[in-house]
Amino acid sequence: MNLLSFLAKRMLKKNDRSFGSSSSKFLSVGSIALGVAIVLIALTILHGFENAITDKIIKMNAHIKITAFGKRNLAESDKFIKQMKNDLGNKINLILPFVQKEILIKAKKFSDGVTIHGITKEKAEQMKNNFITGKNVPSIFEIDYGIYIGRKLAERLFVKTGDKVTVFGLKNNEPPSELNPPVIEQFVVAGIFESGISEYDDLNVYIPLPIAREMFSMEDAASGYDIYVNDVSKIRELTGEVKNKLHYPYYVRSIFKVHQNIFTWLELQKEPIPIILGIIIFVAIFNIVGALLMSVLEKVYNFGVLRSLGVNKKIINRIVLVQGLYLSFWGILLGDLIAFTLSSVQKYFNVISLPEKVYFLSKVPISIDVENYLIVSLAALALGIIAAVIPARFASRISPLMSIRFK
Repeated sequence: MNLLSFLAKRMLKKNDRSFGSSSSKFLSVGSIALGVAIVLIALTILHGFENAITDKIIKMNAHIKITAFGKRNLAESDKFIKQMKNDLGNKINLILPFVQKEILIKAKKFSDGVTIHGITKEKAEQMKNNFITGKNVPSIFEIDYGIYIGRKLAERLFVKTGDKVTVFGLKNNEPPSELNPPVIEQFVVAGIFESGISEYDDLNVYIPLPIAREMFSMEDAASGYDIYVNDVSKIRELTGEVKNKLHYPYYVRSIFKVHQNIFTWLELQKEPIPIILGIIIFVAIFNIVGALLMSVLEKVYNFGVLRSLGVNKKIINRIVLVQGLYLSFWGILLGDLIAFTLSSVQKYFNVISLPEKVYFLSKVPISIDVENYLIVSLAALALGIIAAVIPARFASRISPLMSIRFK
């Protein structure tokens, strides 16, 4: 242990004659710990929300969605997919065609207007693994005329797995006539999914793509394409590239554009963070300055003795800075432990639940990110050292003669 560390620790030892000094140091450590913990928990929850909701939306949609203006059909899907794969190469992972039409679904005496989606086997398997409730749910491709419906829609229609529903739609997007009869098909409920996002659970049903094409006389056409990219961070960049390659009637949007309201809501949740962080920083700095100033005033005689023994101003300055570093370190460590403990409790035991209609999720999501802990801890440590500058300068200016009065 060098002289500087030894003197700094000696100066921080409790003074039995002054309860205020000891309590102010505990208050400083506590305020730093509380500030660090609050910021980390807020970031952990916000990142958890963003990751959970983004994951849900992407599983139900894709990274990039291509549709057509006027809800028209896009012909020759196999040729289009081959062309896009050649143009984009390894930037994309998967392109899946889909059919999307507005229909009326009826069960017993109840009916509702929803959007029907014709999906591929890959998409059906993805939904089955992530969103279908219950175990051993058959794929809609494994039974004749199977259909997936959302939990809330199933509740409104009073149906369960194995029940039959009837679908009514329009062929060629035209009113029904003798030459253009309406679409009327009966399906068996193969599974009931619950994504946690009401606009999916309320308004969407899913059937096999070949059946959808046959129902709406689309042959090899599609309503659009779902593109999955390899690098999620380049979704916006790749969306712009696809837009430049495709022109009218193609309409290209990223997942962030399709669900702009949800992602805007997520961004708004982050807006108060700088304000909260600023208030916490102010309180922490105020307490550090107060604690160190009180310590300096109580140790004026000691600093005077050190000066009389030949210790220069720089050493005195560094002693107080080390004290600030010491208080900040323990406050940050305590704050990190509090944040990690509370986050882990929520992550594994789901102590706090949420109203699903408001937050799209039934529980508070947690995403513990080491990077957040490092950034917040280093920022708090730097601010703690900065806060110690004022007391350090005051201590370095104490003269040996003045210190005699404090004996």
